[in-house]
Amino acid sequence: MKSRLVWGAAGAAAAVVTARAVAAGIRRQPDPVPLEVLRREPEGEEVFLSRPDGTVLRAIVSGEGPPVVLAHGYGVSLLEWNLVQAALVANGHRVIMFDQRGHGDSTFGSDGIGSGPMAQDYLAVLEHFDVWDGVLVGHSMGGFVALRTLLDHPGAARRLRGLVLFATWAGRIYDGAPHNRLQIPLLETGLLQQLARTRTGGILFGAAQCGKRPSPAMIDVFLDVFLRQDHSSLVPIVRAFAREDRYPRLAEITVPTVVMVGSADRSTPPSHARRLTAGIPGARLVTVPDAGHMLNWENPHALVEAVVSLHEAGRGG
Repeated sequence: MKSRLVWGAAGAAAAVVTARAVAAGIRRQPDPVPLEVLRREPEGEEVFLSRPDGTVLRAIVSGEGPPVVLAHGYGVSLLEWNLVQAALVANGHRVIMFDQRGHGDSTFGSDGIGSGPMAQDYLAVLEHFDVWDGVLVGHSMGGFVALRTLLDHPGAARRLRGLVLFATWAGRIYDGAPHNRLQIPLLETGLLQQLARTRTGGILFGAAQCGKRPSPAMIDVFLDVFLRQDHSSLVPIVRAFAREDRYPRLAEITVPTVVMVGSADRSTPPSHARRLTAGIPGARLVTVPDAGHMLNWENPHALVEAVVSLHEAGRGG
């Protein structure tokens, strides 16, 4: 028994040393985008939308031209769109971003958080900003909710020229994604957040959101936003990722759709993207080589190209 304990302790110590070495190697990686750029808040007019259940959504609007609505992923905020927003505005688009309920500077109301009330928020944003012939971009959780919005609220689909499902899925998030079978239960219990607050754990968790060349600056900014979030209040939507399944209804989506995924995405792996593409009539798949779940920062220009292609197709160009 004593020898087993000794070997177990030795194995644990070796694992810690290895993890620290890997984390140190990641910290030495180059940053394709400077830290101060990634930290920059998106510019524009700040608007607050009050919802019937008491939720208040914070939105930022900027630019002129064909509208684009950006819906961010789990545990972060509209900050994730700073590079994308700047590129879209420069390309002649009106960009509308909002903090999802319970995220960033948006609050909860009596309905709490779940794909149902969040889908109603999407419709409210489209209506408030009088979006017509717009492109809706949903990243991760943002895409998961966007699908429910279009399936349950026909009025939303009529306002859109296109849909970009960006590193996302339609439910059953554990399918083909062993990374999620570890990460999501740890998130639900709070252990993931505790680990992410340690130097080594934070680097490794952040790197898991990146592609094959993790950026220390991207990891730092992601962790700063993620760890400011009260995740205990978001458990219902996390559970919905696995329990809900909208794959059988994808054929009902009539909005022209581009599905985008990084080839090295572990949170929403390419298998989900292929399934979305196969299920949505006429959908086009764009796979970004070597990118991960932070596709919004790793290759924002690929997203801009997808948005432009949908607007041009809508004009018949």
